Amino acid sequence: MEVHESSEGESILDLSRLNLETLSFDHLSEEKKKETQMLFLPYNRLTVLPGCISLFSSLSWLDVSNNGLAFICDDILRLSNLKTFVAKNNRLDESSLPKDLGTMSLEVVNFSGNRFEEFPHQFLQLHTLQSISLGGNRLKGIPPEIENLTSLELLYLGGNNITSIPPELANLPKLSYLVLCDNRIQSIPPQLAQLHSLRSLSLHNNLLTYLPREIVSLVHLQELSLRGNPLVVRFVKDLTYDPPSLLELAGRTVKSRNIPYFAEDLPDNLITYLDLASKCPNPKCGGVYFDSCVRHIKFVDFCGKYRLPLMHYLCSPECSSPCSSSSQSDADSEDESSVPVHRLQKVLLG
Repeated sequence: MEVHESSEGESILDLSRLNLETLSFDHLSEEKKKETQMLFLPYNRLTVLPGCISLFSSLSWLDVSNNGLAFICDDILRLSNLKTFVAKNNRLDESSLPKDLGTMSLEVVNFSGNRFEEFPHQFLQLHTLQSISLGGNRLKGIPPEIENLTSLELLYLGGNNITSIPPELANLPKLSYLVLCDNRIQSIPPQLAQLHSLRSLSLHNNLLTYLPREIVSLVHLQELSLRGNPLVVRFVKDLTYDPPSLLELAGRTVKSRNIPYFAEDLPDNLITYLDLASKCPNPKCGGVYFDSCVRHIKFVDFCGKYRLPLMHYLCSPECSSPCSSSSQSDADSEDESSVPVHRLQKVLLG
């Protein structure tokens, strides 16, 4: 065993590829144990992370990838300086983690290539987390509590069995890189437009047939990966319309004719209802809608090369213009010009 320094001056102990089944640090001085800041144990034969790991009191980086780990001992909780914990390609699942792991001050966790079927609840308590990688597991969903991780900058969940995205994911103000590729996701919640820091969104190899039109408001988005989705090879035009209620018809009349209303004239619930009117996006229509609208697919041009189907909502079927794969609706040109080339530097479709 030999401790050496990295270029940044950190003390490193590298025990990779030694076929270790157990760990013993008896021949390492107490001073060396205390000095070690980075410990590498990949490509061994460990099945349990032993308690002696806690001897490295200054440890900030621990890598135990590519072992046969099925259990992580509670002694890891004693590593108060640990910031990065990498445990890729092991046999870890929901029962493998210490129940109090959420009390640590971890900033980066990479547990890709394991056997998690549920998002580890301990991770949801790590409010200092900046990066989570859980790719290549068996996750079925993303818990709404993900919104508690307000320091999160990278979320990698590719290669799982995720079918939907919770709107709460949009409440992560620092999220810059979101990887949801190779899942079974059928739609994107429009709330994701609130991720104003998002720079890269990987959605390839899912079941997407359209994108919400709100996606164009992601002002910092530089890379959007969509290859392997149905929307790339065909477009979907789904017109569904429920007749408006009498309440909606009255509300539309009030709003479209600019009839003034005041708090002393109407109950609070009607005032609130009227204030929720949405303007029809068709530039040739001055109408509004509340609950009853037409779901409509439109092609929008990104980077002058790719035409993507975006979902938008119209106030009535009469607002829809006939559209085929070789033509465009009257309103398309307006949306195309509103998305300058620099907004999406890469749209990866093939």
